[in-house]
Amino acid sequence: MGLRQFMIDTWSWLNYKPVMASAGRPGNGAFPELARTWVPPHELRRLAAYKVLASYDNNQAGQLAAAGGDVGALERRELGDAANLVDTALGYLLGSEQKVVVEGAEHADDETPTPGAAEAAAVQERLRTWADKELLTFRVQQAERAAVLLGDSVMVLAWNPQKRRPTLRVYDPGFFFPQWDDEDDDFPSRVHLAWELPADDEAGLKARVRRVTYELGPIAEDVEESDGGGAREYPWEPGWSSNVTCYLTDAEWVLEDLKNGETLDRLPMGKAAYRVRPDGTELNRLDLMIDFVPVVHFANTIPDGGEHWGRSVLARVLQALDELAATDSDSSAASATTGTPIIGLAGARLPVDRATGQPKELEVKAGAVWQLGETGRMDALDTSPQLAELRARVDHLLERIASNSRVTAAGLGTLDATEVPSGYALKLALGPLDALIGMMRLAREHKYRLLFKMVQRLYQAGRAEGWTAGESLPTRLAWAPHTPTDRAAVLEEVVSAFGAGVLSLETAVAMLVEAGYPIEDASQEVARIRAKAEQEAAMRIAETAAQGRRDTDTEDDQQEEKSSSGFMVA
Repeated sequence: MGLRQFMIDTWSWLNYKPVMASAGRPGNGAFPELARTWVPPHELRRLAAYKVLASYDNNQAGQLAAAGGDVGALERRELGDAANLVDTALGYLLGSEQKVVVEGAEHADDETPTPGAAEAAAVQERLRTWADKELLTFRVQQAERAAVLLGDSVMVLAWNPQKRRPTLRVYDPGFFFPQWDDEDDDFPSRVHLAWELPADDEAGLKARVRRVTYELGPIAEDVEESDGGGAREYPWEPGWSSNVTCYLTDAEWVLEDLKNGETLDRLPMGKAAYRVRPDGTELNRLDLMIDFVPVVHFANTIPDGGEHWGRSVLARVLQALDELAATDSDSSAASATTGTPIIGLAGARLPVDRATGQPKELEVKAGAVWQLGETGRMDALDTSPQLAELRARVDHLLERIASNSRVTAAGLGTLDATEVPSGYALKLALGPLDALIGMMRLAREHKYRLLFKMVQRLYQAGRAEGWTAGESLPTRLAWAPHTPTDRAAVLEEVVSAFGAGVLSLETAVAMLVEAGYPIEDASQEVARIRAKAEQEAAMRIAETAAQGRRDTDTEDDQQEEKSSSGFMVA
């Protein structure tokens, strides 16, 4: 391999795969779709990496290698280890639940609410209602599994006039083609979503490529704005005029009409067939009346400087998964010879087939009897030691995969419980997993904040009821704990600290929520606790007052009795 062929980039961990070297070449059986003329050359490695990772997830890595010329790969045995690693990491990332949280909403029910707390609580309630209607939990599952497996995922928002709310859709990252300029950071000003549509002979449609483009650009001069032509005041930036808007274009091209060099960002607009909305509007640079691209790209890991793409959880253990599949294949072959051993006979009298006159082939089965001569001998090939070694190697590889992926043996559930002397030792064993999940959640933190900011702005742009002009409130997606917690210990700690006055009630309830207690809304729980405390205090005051009256009455009776006794004596 020459220096010009040695490449280090986001997908360098796949360089050992022979199929990656032939990606995009005409006649390549592994990636025939990458030879299309519309696919940008600089995207070939990324798209090929997605397909390789998807093949591991579906136990088809051997088939993909065979399509690339490795015929022997068809015998490869894949037993779901890659998919299990992805699903395990996904489960720890998501936790038991996710909640939409607006900063400051937890103080709305305080005795003296902080400024803006009531507004934050109202926005939080509306966003949670939107999340329920748009199946946000389900969409997050879709997007995050793609991110954990492939390294990237994409969510797209759009205002729906009929539903009067933003709609949310998850796209395959292989359809996502951002156009980053030198001055762009994480938010490109132009984004393509493109995929092929198969031919439909019955409808008379040829194979096509569909491209949906979001592009920021200056407001057209022929647009009449209330504050002057070519400028617009958006409701989330009152008092500030902007000359930027987002245009949407949705068009199709027939594949056979495209020539070499007419890649995704250079498709001939004269051959485009534009799609039309149900109201008859042609989707050709349609002004969306917003100043942002409603597309959010999620990376599974924090990208390196100058990079934009994430890394799959399988990236650094892919060769170990290959080794594991090869060992499983060898174990299968060894178990066949162990269960049905190879037997050598010497001096045996073989039965003869009367029809052909040839000796019959002997079969190793229960109850078989072979006649041996005086010097006859039978030897069996014992492959059980090799099988035991292969099984030990499987355990070794699983341990390496768990360690190098940082999911850990404890996280994968392969750690023997008898080997853990205490809960503290288990926490130490889960340390790499804690760091992994912390890094993965950090990589998503600002992207979910951006998603909820876009949702609020789309509501404002759609002039939805209850959404007034003003800046969007900071909103995040709160994750549940990714590992089990000692809830009894947390409860004891909270009770002691709150009783000693070193924790506020809000902080104490927040700790219980993080520990996994079934508290739906922290602010409502705080309000209920305070209401109950006030009720109990009132009952104690009333009881004290009643007890005081009883004591007074008793003293009066005693004094009256003494007076009466003195009178009688006198």
